[in-house]
Amino acid sequence: MFEWRLLRKCDWLLAALCVILALYGLVAIYSASMSNDRLTGGDRWVFMRRQAISLAVGVAALALAVYVNYEALARLAVPLYLINLLALGAVARFGSISGGAGRWIGAGAFRFQPSEFAKIILAITLAGMLGRGAPRTRAVALSSVHVAVPIALVFMQPDLGTALVLAVIWVAALFLAGVSKWHLAAIAAGIALIGVVAWHTPLLKPYQKARLTVFVNPSADPLGDGYHINQSRIAVGSGQWLGKGLLKGTQSQLHFIPAQHTDFIFTVVGEELGFAGAAALLALYGLLLWRGIDAAARAKDAFGRILAGSVAAMLAFQVFVNIGMTAGIMPITGLPLPFLSYGGSSLVAAMIGVGLLLNVGMRRQKILL
Repeated sequence: MFEWRLLRKCDWLLAALCVILALYGLVAIYSASMSNDRLTGGDRWVFMRRQAISLAVGVAALALAVYVNYEALARLAVPLYLINLLALGAVARFGSISGGAGRWIGAGAFRFQPSEFAKIILAITLAGMLGRGAPRTRAVALSSVHVAVPIALVFMQPDLGTALVLAVIWVAALFLAGVSKWHLAAIAAGIALIGVVAWHTPLLKPYQKARLTVFVNPSADPLGDGYHINQSRIAVGSGQWLGKGLLKGTQSQLHFIPAQHTDFIFTVVGEELGFAGAAALLALYGLLLWRGIDAAARAKDAFGRILAGSVAAMLAFQVFVNIGMTAGIMPITGLPLPFLSYGGSSLVAAMIGVGLLLNVGMRRQKILL
């Protein structure tokens, strides 16, 4: 049974921050899509309405993640891991194609992306595996196999961005578990070696290599592979200090930026609300990540510390990479901006992640009678 007295220890600021960010996203999604009839089919509210439904589902999922004692999740690690692999495997067999990638299961508006939930499940299962004391070489090796299978399944979709997030969750979990610096150095060297091999073999698709090449020199192909980066930088820069005004961004309303309501949602904020609006958004993310790190630091056990820290690392990495690629300081990877980008699976998974942070924080010590 849920101890209602735990709510006295709930981090209401953290809970409020994720909802505020999601509401921020609803407005940005509406602005990015409202005048694009080819995208919306003439229904300017369609994406905002769907995202609002996903937000309602996400709030319910957050509440459930808070309700279930996080310590019980350790006992569910094996079935959760198997369900995760089955869902990712089903994408390869039954997944629907969108934008050249097969990442979704379902049809029409009732689709979900298993790889988004794989992030949360991996954080839980790694915390269960590594939360038994400082991992030695054998434990590190076993954890590498544990994470390699879902990474391979996600990479084959193909989804390089999410595969990188899963790798970040693994490294964060090892660090929080107290792995030695030599193990971390070996892991870094191994990841670098994999990157070199992938570049010189067909592991990386041509368009993925092109994104990395264009990142180094965006002017090399301004109307082709460099188009996203160049238009994105124009949109963000044109907002100047105070922006052009809500719903008045020319880059947004004239549809210069593809996928603006998803991966490039930050351009809407930069153009329409300017530096002030973008800084406010970054401050909200900073507060959210600070509260997440605090929950990990105050956890009463290793499982809670690794779980909360891994979720915080996942969110931090996605925020950094998404905003970085929008500003042109990171290559395009197709990662959504947590809570803001359009996508029900991404929003619900992020809300579950915050629910786990709240869960760990609330149960940091026993309730005194």
